[in-house]
Amino acid sequence: MFNAFFKKSHDAFYIIFRIVIGLFFMQHGIQKVFGVLNFGAPAPLFTLMWAAGYIELIAGLMILFGFFTRIAAFVSGIEMAVAYVYAHAPQAMHPVLNGGELALLYFASFLIIISHGAGKFSLEKAILKREIF
Repeated sequence: MFNAFFKKSHDAFYIIFRIVIGLFFMQHGIQKVFGVLNFGAPAPLFTLMWAAGYIELIAGLMILFGFFTRIAAFVSGIEMAVAYVYAHAPQAMHPVLNGGELALLYFASFLIIISHGAGKFSLEKAILKREIF
């Protein structure tokens, strides 16, 4: 009974997953680029934080709407791996202690998005009639 329900609902669950990840990731970019949502000031121009903000904003939108989703997830996954190694890992060994669990959760989410692509309901498929990558 449950197995049939989950097999039938796979596409719906995946679209919800992709939209939620894209929306949350985009919000991190909005924080850094515009200095809102309790971030303080915008990230200084041409710094790593500034670059991360634009990656998060643009890739988050791409993932949210399903447009070149695999490319956006790949770039975002690299950003999250770099963020973990560069900013979190030097603070402590364990992700809960170094504050890097969110970066690792996003990294894992982007791996799933890379493997599944945009899914059935996406802007890319609506415009181009297929998924490019």
